[in-house]
Amino acid sequence: MAAVDLEVFAVARHIRVDGAPTDVVARRQHARVYALTPENGSVHEIRASNLTFTRKLRVASSAISMRLSKDESTLYVLCRDPRRLVAIALDPMRVDWELRLAEDPYDFDISSEGTLVAISHREARAITFADLARRTAYPMVHATGEIGLVRFQYSRQLIAANLSERMLSIYHAPSRRLIVNLPLAVRPDQLCFNADGGQLFVTGEGMDAVVVVYPSFTPEIGETVLAGHTPGAMAASVTPGYLFVANPKSGDVSILDIETRRVVAVTPVGTEPAYITITPDDQYALVLNQASGDMAVIRIPNVTRAVNEQRRWKKGPLFMLIPVGSKPVSAAIMRI
Repeated sequence: MAAVDLEVFAVARHIRVDGAPTDVVARRQHARVYALTPENGSVHEIRASNLTFTRKLRVASSAISMRLSKDESTLYVLCRDPRRLVAIALDPMRVDWELRLAEDPYDFDISSEGTLVAISHREARAITFADLARRTAYPMVHATGEIGLVRFQYSRQLIAANLSERMLSIYHAPSRRLIVNLPLAVRPDQLCFNADGGQLFVTGEGMDAVVVVYPSFTPEIGETVLAGHTPGAMAASVTPGYLFVANPKSGDVSILDIETRRVVAVTPVGTEPAYITITPDDQYALVLNQASGDMAVIRIPNVTRAVNEQRRWKKGPLFMLIPVGSKPVSAAIMRI
């Protein structure tokens, strides 16, 4: 793992862990970072104050992904072998409880209130809803196609990416009932909400575009916006409201104005950009380039300045490139 100092824009330290981490989360209130190594089903704790490895907990033979609870007291890990959801208490770090799953899991999400979890089963074409307080699962909800990513919108709606049918299936979460299926022009491989959760952006195979969805009230497709070549990973800033869209094949990022739905800038970032995150102060978009092994830093105020001056400003939004190591795939930001 690479720890990057965003005050001097340089790698502060490389931290060794046992395995290849694919998922990292920050426990900001306690100055801890947790990394998941799926191939050995282990969670590694890093102390942010001195950037040192502190402890490791193995929860399964292999895992998929993890989520931190809103109160930062519990870390949930979705495991492939054996099939289960594991809840890790963090003070001290130990397995608190486990939820066994009937089918192979693919993805999961936790509602904003922390009361419900939804787990997708791609091959089984189903979704498992579970009550986290009672630690029990409801009967599986079966779908018409292969379910990929699942995301709660607030706590009352679950948006499920139906990959084989190329549509979004929207469920009323408390009752687990299907509200509507929304056909898409693309396969829903990537999902990204704007800051208030009122808009959902979708990219995937089928079209060089971003699909804008309004999932609240009466869910509907807003419009489809052309945005680069094979657009993939996305991230949205708050102020100003920009959507940053990675284009892995062309090695650049398309920047859309969320309000006008127009591409306001395209900036080269590196080879195979595959992950984007925004700093909490909305100053920088950080882009991880898998093939070139670096992190591109886009200064968001530079985007606004270029737009206001009708792109006459010579300095583009790309601020710098920071080498971070082979195939970076995830990042978490913390102030220490």
